[in-house]
Amino acid sequence: MSSDKPTRCSTEDAVQIPLQPASLDIWQQKYQLKSADGLAIDQSIDDTLERVARALADIESTPDKQQECYEKFLWALQHGAIPAGRIIANAGSQQLGQTTTTINCTVSGTIQDSMDDILQKVREAGLTLKAGAGIGYEFSTLRPREAFVHGSGVVSSGPLSFMDIYDRVCLTISSAGGRRGAQMATFDVGHPDVVEFIRAKREPGRLRQFNLSLLITSEFVDAVKADAPWPLAFPLTAEEAAASDVDLSDSARVVWRHWPITSGYLCNQAGQVACKVYRIIAARDLWDLIMASTYDFAEPGFILIDEYNEMNNNWFCEEIRATNPCGEQGLPPYGGCLLGSINLTRLISEPFTAKACFDWDTYREVVKIFTRMLDNVVEMHGLPLERQRREMESKRRHGMGYLGLGSALNMLGIRYGSDESLLFTDKVTRELALAGWESALELAQEKGPAPLLEQDFEVTTEMLARRPEMLDDGWRAGDMIKGKVLHARYSRYMQRIAEIDPELVARLAEVGARFTHHSSIAPTGTIALSLGNNASNGIEPSFDHHYSRNIVREGQKSKEKVDVWSFELLAYRQLVNREAMPFSDAEKQRLPDDFVSSAQVTPRQHVDVQAAAQKWIDSSISKTANIPTDFPYEDFKDIYLYAYDRKLKGCTTFRYNPAVFQGVLVKDSDLESTFYRFAFGDGTIIEVRGDQEIEYEGEMHTAANLYEALKEGYYGKF
Repeated sequence: MSSDKPTRCSTEDAVQIPLQPASLDIWQQKYQLKSADGLAIDQSIDDTLERVARALADIESTPDKQQECYEKFLWALQHGAIPAGRIIANAGSQQLGQTTTTINCTVSGTIQDSMDDILQKVREAGLTLKAGAGIGYEFSTLRPREAFVHGSGVVSSGPLSFMDIYDRVCLTISSAGGRRGAQMATFDVGHPDVVEFIRAKREPGRLRQFNLSLLITSEFVDAVKADAPWPLAFPLTAEEAAASDVDLSDSARVVWRHWPITSGYLCNQAGQVACKVYRIIAARDLWDLIMASTYDFAEPGFILIDEYNEMNNNWFCEEIRATNPCGEQGLPPYGGCLLGSINLTRLISEPFTAKACFDWDTYREVVKIFTRMLDNVVEMHGLPLERQRREMESKRRHGMGYLGLGSALNMLGIRYGSDESLLFTDKVTRELALAGWESALELAQEKGPAPLLEQDFEVTTEMLARRPEMLDDGWRAGDMIKGKVLHARYSRYMQRIAEIDPELVARLAEVGARFTHHSSIAPTGTIALSLGNNASNGIEPSFDHHYSRNIVREGQKSKEKVDVWSFELLAYRQLVNREAMPFSDAEKQRLPDDFVSSAQVTPRQHVDVQAAAQKWIDSSISKTANIPTDFPYEDFKDIYLYAYDRKLKGCTTFRYNPAVFQGVLVKDSDLESTFYRFAFGDGTIIEVRGDQEIEYEGEMHTAANLYEALKEGYYGKF
């Protein structure tokens, strides 16, 4: 079977697989529009698609254009385009007086090291979460624990203590009836409290409204590879330097580092900030601590921040230090991004046969129409803060990606992680990028480019140092240059696009693009399960072909275990063999050998697939390499260096560890082999398998979910 046949491939008559109960249930919970008293307005998923298409088409300027776009948008939605959950849930809901946002991703303004600003950012976070958006923050801008605070005569309680406040605000807003909050905390690997950050979530119930990721620098990785010492340091103010009589040239006491805040700190001519060294540790020891934590606790994740900023399309006017909660969108202060994914399984003709092929023509057309749809979402973003609104409207960034890659490969007969799968991943991502930037030019010619790109910027010595080719082109410090030139001609990502289509990029430098960013690959958990009928999440292989998903059900005291089937297994059973079952040795039930799930994919293969896609993604990719529980630690800890060498922007792994948590997706075999012990108030002790149901306080729970709810402190709080 092949992904790219020379003959034309069409999916117009593709077989539709009925939604499984879990998929329909999620749509009803999260995306079906209902009135304030709970009455359904969307009577079917078709109604939902029509509502979204109409709302986005109504942004157009004339009635004729609105009707034309409505028909095109609806066609794209019926051929695999799936806007992110905030858009599906909220587009067209204004008729009901709802004021939630259509934006999934935001990043906080930079948190200054002062009590006033910390609390101001808490307020802003509360308003953002209330509007329905997730939010990311960098907390390493706050001074370390027990650092002396000049002017107040006290010592600091450290960044982690303030993270607890943000965590409680998020939980409180969720408990008050808002959307379940999502937050990301990033932290510099050179901060004195980095060890405390790494270990923060080992305390039961602490910081559970956060994902945690370290900002890993090239300087740190070089120190690890060289087995060199690593200073843990934080910036010095002029007042602190004078009070401590520190010698700024003493490298044992002061290091000069790039820092996101320079105001109020001592800086050199290169723009680096003087940082007081609190202690020095072996870089390899810190690396091993991080690796052990990710192996046992699945956190912190890695954000390779230098690669992020080097490849940023807006390299000339913004610095990225934080991401959205799942890591696929690195954003500047107050940045926001709307998302959408294309379901690749909808574009496969004659799956599971020798004639199986991918419909490239339809795919490219869906990408182009979907790009216009997502660009229209900017006009209805609903962001609550003025600085968020300015940022969104100036840059108009969005993140289009895809879901169902693993499912699609199974349907094409291509083994996930194989050389053929890497070629397919490269092409499907490259075609998304090219079609998207072609649309960026067409939309700019019709509606105008992103306002940022029409602005004039002064050429600085820093710009010339980062892009020496500007000197070759005749630019000198002090010259004025348009943002569209810096974006199209000098961003590293657009230079990569120019290798494929130089004329397109030349026109973008002349006209400007409608938006500064076009692509990212999100985890797509609930939209893949619901509207995708449990196609594989984002860029992932299917977690398994029959497994359990733990979902939050309003009013229940623990998570509910729901059985789900992979989309490709449902399709295979309908189209090929109704008796097929995963892991069966019976001849009548066996699946093809290349019908893989995450358990058959090695960690390096996960990285290779991500690298094949990252080349053509201008933001980033949310991907989790699922690691078997018994995977050797010595093999595991090399994965992150491999990811760094492959120039990924981030890396996350998950290994099932029931002593800590079980995760959202759980294999039945893991539940069956895990035992939980409960001690009740009357002295009774019971021990049960994770998949067994037990009654507690008049409600039935699986043992695994009840154990986690009690241990983590969220029992009865949904």
